[in-house]
Amino acid sequence: MQVSSLNEVKIYSLSCGKSLPEWLSDRKKRALQKKNVDVRRRIELIQDFEMPTVCTTIKVSKDGQYILATGTYKPRVRCYDTYQLSLKFERCLDSEVVTFEILSDDYSKIVFLHNDRYIEFHSQSGFYYKTRIPKFGRDFSYHYPSCDLYFVGASSEVYRLNLEQGRYLNPLQTDAAENNVCDINAVHGLFATGTIEGRVECWDPRVRKRVGVLDCALNSVTADSEINSLPTISALKFNGALSMAVGTSTGQVLLYDLRSDKPLLVKDHQYGLPIKSVHFQDSLDLVLSADSRIVKMWNKDSGKIFTSLEPEHDLNDVCLYPSSGMLLTANESPKMGIYYIPVRRAQQRFILFYLTLAGLTHLIGSPFLRAYMHGFFMDIRLYHKVKLMVNPFAYEEYRKDKIRQKIEETRAQRVQLKKLPKVNKELALKLIEEEEEKQKSTLKKKVKSLPNILTDDRFKVMFENPDFQVDEDSEEFRLLNPLVSRISEKRKKQLRLLEQQELKNEEEEEREGKPSDAESSESSDDEKDWVEEVRKQRRLLQQEERVKRQEQLKEDQQTVLKPQFYEIKAGEEFRSFKESATKQRLMNKTLEDRLKLEAKHGTLNVSDTTVGSKQLTFTLKRSEQQKKQQEAEKLHRQERKKLRRSASHLRSRPRRGRPFH
Repeated sequence: MQVSSLNEVKIYSLSCGKSLPEWLSDRKKRALQKKNVDVRRRIELIQDFEMPTVCTTIKVSKDGQYILATGTYKPRVRCYDTYQLSLKFERCLDSEVVTFEILSDDYSKIVFLHNDRYIEFHSQSGFYYKTRIPKFGRDFSYHYPSCDLYFVGASSEVYRLNLEQGRYLNPLQTDAAENNVCDINAVHGLFATGTIEGRVECWDPRVRKRVGVLDCALNSVTADSEINSLPTISALKFNGALSMAVGTSTGQVLLYDLRSDKPLLVKDHQYGLPIKSVHFQDSLDLVLSADSRIVKMWNKDSGKIFTSLEPEHDLNDVCLYPSSGMLLTANESPKMGIYYIPVRRAQQRFILFYLTLAGLTHLIGSPFLRAYMHGFFMDIRLYHKVKLMVNPFAYEEYRKDKIRQKIEETRAQRVQLKKLPKVNKELALKLIEEEEEKQKSTLKKKVKSLPNILTDDRFKVMFENPDFQVDEDSEEFRLLNPLVSRISEKRKKQLRLLEQQELKNEEEEEREGKPSDAESSESSDDEKDWVEEVRKQRRLLQQEERVKRQEQLKEDQQTVLKPQFYEIKAGEEFRSFKESATKQRLMNKTLEDRLKLEAKHGTLNVSDTTVGSKQLTFTLKRSEQQKKQQEAEKLHRQERKKLRRSASHLRSRPRRGRPFH
């Protein structure tokens, strides 16, 4: 790390120093650190932050997480993750990159402008599409509201490529022979392009008309400047809705208010080199301008130099990391520069706020406060005294916090009520008891417990939707669960107690609900007991069915005796009252009863399995015509069998061959 200072502003070069080869062992690396000063001061902030030969452009994504840089040779783009401080990916390209733009907040959408007139689009996975513009391009900008890309280059036209429609639109015709740079105002969408004649033409994308022209070449000539050629526009940058900075090829930076055609300030770099880039730092009211030799930071109101940075190698591009004092440079060398300039004024405002609050501003400059980085060192005894003076009730607040913590600890030790859902309360209570038993078993045997259904989002609807309520009075439930009747009765009692506790809000009482040894022995899964219970349940079901049938017969007899009226719908053929009555009676019955009544169409067999389910088999009844056809086919087969001649006599005989000599 190298530290330089100008105007009492320190600049830390974090990429300065020699890089160690990877094939060196740790022992040799430690030996080099002892001998070589440059190796000892080296700080590798981002791993592999370099290019094979030269870096041409460098930019930071909008979210601040990724740094993208292009270089040569071979032409490539590298993406660095600032969260991991390492290289994320690298992609090789077909030709060198003039400039590029990040369309998304991260690296998922990138547009590259190559020096062979090609425009290349990249997505998160890699190369996506490639197209070409008529003339060689030098710069481009993206208009977000209309999804248009504006390309300027070795032509008087500004080419427009619409990314939504996927086609070129009518170009903008400028008065210049060629255009060098362009930019779009993010506030109102004004498009500006810098020409080789030293002018800036402003266009409104909504009407595709030119709204103004600035003659920067004439305004850049001052009394102190020596100009040997016509100044061309080499850099352009908007700041807010009304401010704009223009850099010329002769080394001047002009600040404009869009409401006036005269510059507010003209800053000369005094090197005569073209301005490469211009940036604004609003937190400090500074302008950062760079040519190939130096980077200058100066006040945008007065033009006074804040600090300057002069690296060892020529600069190709400069990028300012947002909301920080970090500066990234693309150089004519394999290494990319990383510089840190402490933003003292912004951070001192934060520190001075607290010093003013404590009433210690009069101690600045005295031995009690020692300046360090962006803050101050203070004696610990003085700090405690000031803290007591500022907040004399700190001990009372500390005492109240301690009392509150103890109360919360005692509340956590109390018995808490079990909160049950609205649907399937018995099932939820059963799962809670099983979970408690699992927890006890895991504590004793250290067994991994499976996830519970109550905490699983996939089964959340089962305890919320009433359609998923378990019907315990159904036949299937009674046959499949004959032994849980006793346990369910106990669980119902527990539910009643829990509901009473919820109504009374008594948090101190809770029923443990643990079954005794006798109850657990009664609910054992013995095979004989299980079969007996199944038989009992089946007998009860049969009795219930008999009662239902008798009640149904009584209802049918009553309906026959009573006079009935029938409705004949339009389009239906009326045959008889008896047929409509039987049809209506069939529609009111179950599928099983309907199949039994329609025995003329077939036979229905109902059989019970040992598990408790039922098996239905329906056999279609054949008509007389089908029976006659079946008998005729049977007689025909018998006649064919009698007339058929056997072919058993046609057996193959072995051939007698000649003896083999």
